Amino acid sequence: QVHLVESGGGSVQAGGSLRLSCAASGYAYSAYSRGCMAWFRQAPGKEREGVAAYTGVRSTYYADSVKGRFAISRDIAERTVYLQMDGLKPDDTAMYYCAADFRICSGFWWDPSGFSYWGQGTQVTVSS
Repeated sequence: QVHLVESGGGSVQAGGSLRLSCAASGYAYSAYSRGCMAWFRQAPGKEREGVAAYTGVRSTYYADSVKGRFAISRDIAERTVYLQMDGLKPDDTAMYYCAADFRICSGFWWDPSGFSYWGQGTQVTVSS
């Protein structure tokens, strides 16, 4: 049973930083190291959107809206993926979700329907 637990959300002013963490459990190291871990976000009244993903050996992907501000990283030993968010904007306000899949997600990292496992979410609020 794969289990994902997010942490690190909170409230910050525009320009501030937050670091989200997603700890994974319940699946093998080999599957974790070869598969995909991603961050999605969903603001009220909007669809869930892909923010960043880490897949395979060290491939990373970012939404255009966060490129240059957010950075995804992974600690294989800890089975944890991080999202460092700098230069936060009010438009970044959303519930942030961690997602995982055993497959390499280069072809679908932005698509929520491609992911098998989800965390419960952590709220990020950015005030102007």
